[in-house]
Amino acid sequence: MKRYMKYFKGAWPAVFLAPAMMILEVYCDLRQPDIMAKIVDVGIKGGAGTGYILRQGVAMVLTALIGFVGGSGSLYFATKASQHFGYGLRRDVFHKIQQFSFANIDHFSSASLVTRNTNDVVTLMMLVGMALRMLVRAPMTFLGGIIHAVSINANLALVLAVAIPLLLLTVFLVVRKTFPLFSQVQYKLDRVNAVIQENLTGIRVVKAFDRAQHENDRFGDANNEYVQLSIKANQIMSFMMPIITMIMNVTVVAVLWLGARLVGAGDMMVGEVNAFIQYITRILGSLTMMSMMFMSVSRAQASAKRISEVLDENIDIVSPAAPKADKIERGGVEFKDVSFRYRGAGGTPAIRNISFKAEPGEIVAILGSTGSGKSTLVNLIPRLYDATEGEVLVDGINVKDYDVESLRRGIGMVLQNVILFTGTIADNLRWGKADASDEEVHEAAAMAQAEEFINKNPDGYDAMLGQMGVNFSGGQKQRLSIARALIKKPKILILDDSTSAVDTATEAKIRACFNHQLKDTTVIIIAQRISSARGADKILVMENGRIVDEGDHDSLMQTSPVYQEIYYSQLEKEDA
Repeated sequence: MKRYMKYFKGAWPAVFLAPAMMILEVYCDLRQPDIMAKIVDVGIKGGAGTGYILRQGVAMVLTALIGFVGGSGSLYFATKASQHFGYGLRRDVFHKIQQFSFANIDHFSSASLVTRNTNDVVTLMMLVGMALRMLVRAPMTFLGGIIHAVSINANLALVLAVAIPLLLLTVFLVVRKTFPLFSQVQYKLDRVNAVIQENLTGIRVVKAFDRAQHENDRFGDANNEYVQLSIKANQIMSFMMPIITMIMNVTVVAVLWLGARLVGAGDMMVGEVNAFIQYITRILGSLTMMSMMFMSVSRAQASAKRISEVLDENIDIVSPAAPKADKIERGGVEFKDVSFRYRGAGGTPAIRNISFKAEPGEIVAILGSTGSGKSTLVNLIPRLYDATEGEVLVDGINVKDYDVESLRRGIGMVLQNVILFTGTIADNLRWGKADASDEEVHEAAAMAQAEEFINKNPDGYDAMLGQMGVNFSGGQKQRLSIARALIKKPKILILDDSTSAVDTATEAKIRACFNHQLKDTTVIIIAQRISSARGADKILVMENGRIVDEGDHDSLMQTSPVYQEIYYSQLEKEDA
């Protein structure tokens, strides 16, 4: 837990004031039975009179008010400290996730990362808020109550020698049993979040295939597993409270029985017995508080471990201490005998022994069947993943020798799955260049053939995109994502099957812009259609993670059986 202390920085006054105010409340709470005993033994039975009773009554009310101020202040400062703690922890977890490579994200899954930065952080926040109050209140009440009980009657206080060990044994057994269950509960919650996330992301597919019932069943299974495990953990916890209550009640009965005998023998007064019972109740109540703290700690330990796994994750893609280049100058790309295997994957690497060269300003197309390794290959250029073997060079320099931010700043990338963000069209395009002028925004949209449908919208570039761009068609979203990449004026532009939803005429216009306006940009296109690759300077044909053929369209039509098969399957009827 030492690593988490830094998150109290800036909130130390609240950290100290919360327990200080709690000390005030505990002191006032422990004074109440004494005052009540005086009212009974001195004021009523001793005949001190109404004036004495009134003075003690006023003292009791004032003590209660001061205790209320202390309790309220403690709650306020504890809440302030816990919120500050949660803010800093969430920030650091989020910042760490932003440094993750694709391999790091694959290791955790996005649903698990969401749970860790929300539910797990909240669990630790609740522990902090409780600890700043209960870790002071429970021990002080326990010790203070014992001191007062012994001062009233040391022999009667021996009852605690039996009750306290029984309570502690109960707490120990319950905590030992529930700790591993709480760890499992958090992982089950990951699964619930994963199902929800997948369903909401693919809701259109669910509707199109009428799979709502299937998704309901899948969510029901995940939700049921989470609920059943939570119930199991809480059932074990539920045994604790009745046992504690029973021990407390038996203890109070024993005190009443023994106290009555002492009163009858003249060794105690009625008010003292009443005060003694109140102290016994406070002592055993403080043990109950501590038991609840132990339960919270056991649950928080599971969450702390999960958060630490994120914070301790080794970032496998970092900038070198002394980068050999701070920006991409020309945009040449070369692969030298490159192989890559996903983390934890066995068998054949995703790509293997890849070697090719793209000169600055060239247009290179990559074709191949699904799963042939096309996307994996281009992900190595901006270091979204790092090559397992071989070298990926940009302008003759290994990408691992670039500053990561500078490398990616010089590369425009349109991913296979288009992601747009809630906001205006202009805001989304400026993701590529935050300080882009309106002229640059319009120019990029025009190059991506997006300006026409943008201008048809009444709000133009100020039109709002819903979550993930739901209010635009697939082709429109692809063109916006292309414009977002073009606005950077990158030295290398990577299009990962990013015109699949665009009609061939619009795609031809986009390619024409590449030829005329991106002469100095190296363009790498992953394509499924021959028409998308036909005009490229170089075409790479991939199969089973390897480049099986390389050349332009005409040469491949003469020498590549794989390319010919793709060509005839797509275009033979059109050319006939």
